[in-house]
Amino acid sequence: MSRVGKHPVEVPNGVEVSVEDVLVRAKGGLGQLSYEAGDGVAISLDDGKIVVKPLNESKRARAMWGTARSRIQAMVTGVSTGFAKDLQINGVGYRAAVQGGTLNLQLGYSHDINYPIPEGISIKCERPTSLTISGADKQKVGQVAAEIRAFRPPEPYKGKGVKYADETIVRKEGKKK
Repeated sequence: MSRVGKHPVEVPNGVEVSVEDVLVRAKGGLGQLSYEAGDGVAISLDDGKIVVKPLNESKRARAMWGTARSRIQAMVTGVSTGFAKDLQINGVGYRAAVQGGTLNLQLGYSHDINYPIPEGISIKCERPTSLTISGADKQKVGQVAAEIRAFRPPEPYKGKGVKYADETIVRKEGKKK
């Protein structure tokens, strides 16, 4: 039995939610998102709370119960407060800058990396060595952060590269003579 799915999703003030069979739409201050739950779950809106229930006791229905509830919770939170990921850039000469709709990264390669910023995502660069990626869609924010990190993942010997702000790099000792 899903322990996540049992709890209803609270709808905060300022967020409009509509439920049509398995399609849930949320509209708030940061935008509009929708989620279509798969088969096996029933979604209903009861006095400001979204309730997700499995249609039967099959393994798939119970798995989708918690997944659907979690995705709906992320969607409601996203349109009300949003999500953010912080990245840090370590290395001599490594830096980033936002120029219009592209992110310019200098990560030690012979050419700069120009990353087009997707729609619905905003990237702020307060310092040349720190990035803040924010948006309403939790999956999209995480995907963009992972793509930027993948350009130069942190290496264990000197710690150079792009890493999440809360990530710890396990350092290795260099070669001994």
